[in-house]
Amino acid sequence: MRFLLVEDTPDLGQAVLDRLTLDGHGVDWARTLGAARDHLAVSTYDLILLDIMLPDGDGRDFLAEHRRARADTPVIVMTARAAVSDRVALLDTGADDYVTKPFDFAELEARVRAVLRRRGGAAQTLVTFADLTFDPLGAVVMVDGDARDLRNRELRLLEILIAAPERIFSKGHLHDRLLSASEAVSDNAIEVYVGRLRKKLAGSRARIETVRGVGYRLTAL
Repeated sequence: MRFLLVEDTPDLGQAVLDRLTLDGHGVDWARTLGAARDHLAVSTYDLILLDIMLPDGDGRDFLAEHRRARADTPVIVMTARAAVSDRVALLDTGADDYVTKPFDFAELEARVRAVLRRRGGAAQTLVTFADLTFDPLGAVVMVDGDARDLRNRELRLLEILIAAPERIFSKGHLHDRLLSASEAVSDNAIEVYVGRLRKKLAGSRARIETVRGVGYRLTAL
C-alpha cells in the first residue's frame, strides 16, 4: 500500500516512515500542507496520515478541503488533542480514525489495518480466494492448508491483487501502490516481486497471470 504522511516533527515523521516502510508500505513524507497538496496532485494514495498543526496551516482545514473535493482516500489524524470534543469534531470533519500523541506504533499499525479493512469492505482479517487463505496480519498465506510466510513486499503485493481478483493491474500502478516516490528501484522491481510471490503460491489453484503489454492479475485455474 502507498501512504502519504503529513507530519512536520522530524523525529516522529522519520519514526513513522521507518516503521511503515519496514512493514512493506511505500510512504511519501510531506512536511507541510503545501507539499501534501503537491503529492496528491500527482499520486494516488491508499491512506493519509495527517498531523494537525503544520507550519503552513491547520490539518483540519486540509481534511475538510479533502472531503469537499469528494476525495475518498481514508485519513487517520495524528493529534495531541485528547478531548472528546476534539475527537468528535475530527470524525465529523471526515477523519476515518485518529490516534492521540504520543502513541505506540503497534496501535498506529492496528488502526491503519482497521481503516484499510473497512475501506475494502472486509470485516474479517482473513481473505480467501480459490484455495488460498490469506492472513495479512500474520503475513501468511495458506495454500490448501500449507502455510507459507510472506516477506513485506510480497505481502503488500498480494493484498492488492487479492482485493480485486481478475482485475488487471499495470506495472506502473503496482509500482505506485508499493513504492514511495523517493525509493530508487530498478525498472524490473515489480517483476521481481511478482516472481517471488508466484513461488509462494506454487501448487495453488490461484495464480498471477501476466497479461502481455497490460499488466498482472490474480486469477483461478
